[in-house]
Amino acid sequence: MDAKGRVHKYGNNVDTDVIIPARHLNTQDHKELASHCMEDIDKDFVNKVKEGDIMVAGDNFGCGSSREHAPIAIKASGISCVIATTFARIFYRNSINIGLPILECAEASEKIQAGDEVTIDFNTGIITNVTKNETYQALPFPEFIKDIMAKGGLMNSLKS
Repeated sequence: MDAKGRVHKYGNNVDTDVIIPARHLNTQDHKELASHCMEDIDKDFVNKVKEGDIMVAGDNFGCGSSREHAPIAIKASGISCVIATTFARIFYRNSINIGLPILECAEASEKIQAGDEVTIDFNTGIITNVTKNETYQALPFPEFIKDIMAKGGLMNSLKS
């Protein structure tokens, strides 16, 4: 399982109300949630994002309420992985539960810029910034998380 895409970059303390505003939580439809993803911080995100793109942010990504809608909206928008310096604990767990790959890597968070082309090897944790010809090392997923991700989330992994 690998990822490759163009980067959408955000700062520190991006909370779940920014990722998916509360006014749009009256639906469970993943595509509808995706259509409002990041709209309060980046009105054009939904028009720019392409399947496979990568989101990069700073510290404490996904802070705020514990809504599972936030990682669902990101994943349904087409984002293949979120890289941040750190994640809020509940966002981290919700991401694993729904099968959204996330990696903590301070160096990548600092050096990668919006628009850079990035590849990720989830087996090794190596993040390659193709645009800048640089590599950064994140901790790879343990085997049980790789299994959850490969099956598209926790509930799918329990079915097999």
